[in-house]
Amino acid sequence: MNVNLLIDALVRQTTVLIAQLATASGSRAQLAHTANQVFSSLVQELKAQGVGNKVIADMFGLTLRTYHNKIARLAESSTDRGRSLWEALLAYVQERGSVSRLQVLHRFRADDEATVRGVLKDLVDTGMLFRTGRGDVTTYRAASPEESAEVTGDAEERIAAFAWVAIHRYGPVTRAELAGHVPAGDEALERALHRLTESGRVTRAERDGRVLYASAECVIPIGDAAGWEAAVFDHYQAMVTAICTKLRLGKRRAVASEWVGGSTYGFDVWEGHPHHEEVTGFLRATRERAVALRKRVEAHNASHSPPDGATRHVIAYVGQTVLGLAEEGDDE
Repeated sequence: MNVNLLIDALVRQTTVLIAQLATASGSRAQLAHTANQVFSSLVQELKAQGVGNKVIADMFGLTLRTYHNKIARLAESSTDRGRSLWEALLAYVQERGSVSRLQVLHRFRADDEATVRGVLKDLVDTGMLFRTGRGDVTTYRAASPEESAEVTGDAEERIAAFAWVAIHRYGPVTRAELAGHVPAGDEALERALHRLTESGRVTRAERDGRVLYASAECVIPIGDAAGWEAAVFDHYQAMVTAICTKLRLGKRRAVASEWVGGSTYGFDVWEGHPHHEEVTGFLRATRERAVALRKRVEAHNASHSPPDGATRHVIAYVGQTVLGLAEEGDDE
């Protein structure tokens, strides 16, 4: 298996998806933090696989010293606990609009000075901050002066839907564990959990001194605009989970009777083709079949309890696209 070829192809497709999301509906999402997020997440996952720092540095093409410096810049700030130094420093400048280097160094005096200076350079290089002056009179100005607005209304429900998907997939989870899956601030996540527990979508229970959140089911209705992001996340996550599970099982080929895997099929049809409706209606028919099956399973489970530890959580996903629709102006 050519691993590098596969990784490069997946990265390419993922960047296409990110670019489409970043510019959807005319929006222009901030992406300066994305590279740091990818780096940090990859390092965490590689360490979880038992890979050491030296090997990880080699995999990124970095010297061990450069690797550790980068890790330090993205690590939790000693001044602002709970946030990376990168995040905390950027927020500090954004809140004030403009600050001097001396002010920054004094504010983050609990952190290593060389690391703080390195983060300032990173923020300038990525365009998040503008720098004027030299030496001690150097001044930094936030590239985007407006502060983030409080999340309310529809946006709050979107975060709640996101959290619901993650709780259902990974639960029971603590709030700290959930924060690792849902990219929202502490206050926004707290409001989302309150909304979910109040509506009965999520249960809250204390076990061994820990508060755990769980959800027996997660159904985002078709047409629910507030749940669109969560639905995309759920679908993408289901696909990645299936691929990763198959890799962990050591399987490199498809078997007709396998329980874990995926298949892709393509059809060429046209108006008047005897199988046109059957092919274009494949997604709708599969959804109807899946909904009916889920109802039968839930009806059985309502009156039957599984043997201890014997429950298998099966995740099935399906996607469909029709190339050429946008060019023809068909929005269906």
